[in-house]
Amino acid sequence: MSPRSSDPKERLSRVFTDHVDAGEGGMSFVAYRHGAPLVSLHGGSTSRNGDDSWCEDTLAVMFSGTKGLTATVAAILVDRGLLDPDAPVAEYWPEFAAAGKADARVSHVLSHTVGLLFVDPDPSGDAERLDNALMADRLAAQAPMWEPGTRVAYHAMTYGYLMSEIVRRASGGATVGQLIRSEIAEPFGLDLHLGLPESEEGRVAPVFQASGYRISTFLENDPERRAIVNRMYGSALTASDSPFNTRALHAAELSAGGGIGTADAMAHLYALLTSDDAPIVSRATLERCTREWSAGTDVINDRPVRFGLGYELDDPIGTYGPVRPAFGHTGAGGGLHGAWPERGIAFSFLTNEMRSEDVDRRAKDLLAGLAELDDAHRETGDA
Repeated sequence: MSPRSSDPKERLSRVFTDHVDAGEGGMSFVAYRHGAPLVSLHGGSTSRNGDDSWCEDTLAVMFSGTKGLTATVAAILVDRGLLDPDAPVAEYWPEFAAAGKADARVSHVLSHTVGLLFVDPDPSGDAERLDNALMADRLAAQAPMWEPGTRVAYHAMTYGYLMSEIVRRASGGATVGQLIRSEIAEPFGLDLHLGLPESEEGRVAPVFQASGYRISTFLENDPERRAIVNRMYGSALTASDSPFNTRALHAAELSAGGGIGTADAMAHLYALLTSDDAPIVSRATLERCTREWSAGTDVINDRPVRFGLGYELDDPIGTYGPVRPAFGHTGAGGGLHGAWPERGIAFSFLTNEMRSEDVDRRAKDLLAGLAELDDAHRETGDA
């Protein structure tokens, strides 16, 4: 065994390499500090034990990391006075008032308290599942499982259908994918997509599940709630022929989980969000969107959660590492993107090997090393 390095950057690189060597796919870990690149690590292969190297410009599906992009689009609309989190959803989308939802607020959707965990009736196949308008119509007619705002539970897929329709109505017709492109990706040169051009398909690393992959690992043996989880996800995350590897899904604009990008682009996005000159949304709006709007134990999944307006917040189980406050969003299988705003640190971990949350140490170990590296900078006066 080689001696432990005294250089925290070398130790972080070793942590990354060890995880690459222990896995079967590829990964990237990128961090910015006060807007400047700090760490850029890439390794492994773009397929399971494949020959194609994972590199800086490898694209990957971000799963629910996409929700952070959608939250940023919502924040832009809030900043411009086009969307009010405290307003009833029906103010923008009148049909949503049906079935006792007249008083449901935009903030209830963004903070996962609206009580619409699945679409009823269930989508009959991928064509329906990828149809944002159809799914939104069904949700508008649906009764919530509880009074909106009174309970918190992660809305894995329906968050995207609901926010897609709210954004379209509030913006005057623009979709979430169009706004990501026009307001975020193109102005700042970020390699981010919701609705991937066909010309970029060859750069996307296919996703696959590690042996024993499971979802909702905090939920004990509860058949009733497990049935709800199954309705929420279907087989989207566990099927051997993942729909997340299809052109149809890559081209769709699934605002809850269909985003595709590079780790550098996601880290850069969160660096821009937390920068002093606030080029994407104002400081006041970001503070409003990243304060706590809901918190507690997820009533379906038994997982501790905290949410802002669409962003996840640091939680009691250390999802965002040893530094608080933090915000961002995780993705199924281990991806994680976000920021430690008071330290000026933004980061992204992106991978195509999906591991169960209760056994996956990759992001946690890398964030611990990143905190140590930042501590070293601060100790030398490089604030």
